[in-house]
Amino acid sequence: MNALTIDDDRGLLHAVVGDGRPLLLLTGLSLLLSGGFALFLTLTGQFLPHDLQFLGMSAAELCQLHDCRIVRFMMHDRGAFGGALMAIGVLYLWLVEFPLRRGEVWAWWTLLLSGLVGFGSFLAYLGYGYLDTWHGTATLLLLPCFAVGLVRSFIALAAPRHACALLVPAFAPRWTSAAGIGRGCLLATALGMMGAGLTIMIVGMTVVFVPQDLAFLGLNTSELQAINRKLMPLIAHDRAGFGGAICTAGIAVWCCVWCGTPAGSLWQVLGLAGGIGFTAAISVHPLVGYNDVAHLAPAILGALVLISGLALSRASMHANS
Repeated sequence: MNALTIDDDRGLLHAVVGDGRPLLLLTGLSLLLSGGFALFLTLTGQFLPHDLQFLGMSAAELCQLHDCRIVRFMMHDRGAFGGALMAIGVLYLWLVEFPLRRGEVWAWWTLLLSGLVGFGSFLAYLGYGYLDTWHGTATLLLLPCFAVGLVRSFIALAAPRHACALLVPAFAPRWTSAAGIGRGCLLATALGMMGAGLTIMIVGMTVVFVPQDLAFLGLNTSELQAINRKLMPLIAHDRAGFGGAICTAGIAVWCCVWCGTPAGSLWQVLGLAGGIGFTAAISVHPLVGYNDVAHLAPAILGALVLISGLALSRASMHANS
């Protein structure tokens, strides 16, 4: 009887965990839903309870200050963060369901590398002094799921399983061809995302604001501190998390374009993830009234480069479908 029970437990565990992909799919779906929830909070102008508890004031009280610009500025960060999270979730679901299912080693290393940056960016709270308990709890719940999924899926991969798989391009068109230029645009988009993400994360951990931010707020850092000394850590937390998410998405996009076999599904997921991420990052600015051209220019340029890359690579991507 005990032996049967153990066998049943093992069978149930295998059914749930399998080769690790179900857990990785759950991770991608969780990120997708979390990003959607962040966008919902942005559109409704709501803060999470632990944020309000940390500040010691309500959203309505904060909105009464300086024409609600502080609240709108925080919503702009959180909306862009939500879009980036959704983009990561979409990319992860594609990586697990397509290349990893086929046993392509590069997909596993892409998940590991981007996951290290994404989950590791949570530790940036050491730089801004605010430990987001909800974010921390979600990370502690999701990280074991992601880690076990990686371990199980790595075991299922055929040798060789080394990281050099990330160095080998699956597709090498002439760079002067439409496919080559399109590929270059997509890779440039990924590089821009990684650079922007790292910059935002570093800014969030250090000076917190760029000059355009302070111009929109109509306040300097000393005045913000005078309003509520906990505002800076909370805003810095949002900025660092947003930067980490953009960098994570950029790593995933780079690896998918560089290592992925051209296919209609790859073209579609790049368009979907990029569409969600850039639409959220750009549209949230006019929504809150933050329309500084210099501030918006990098995101708009990135979106245009992505669209150009998708347009030029469409034929070559779908030719192999």
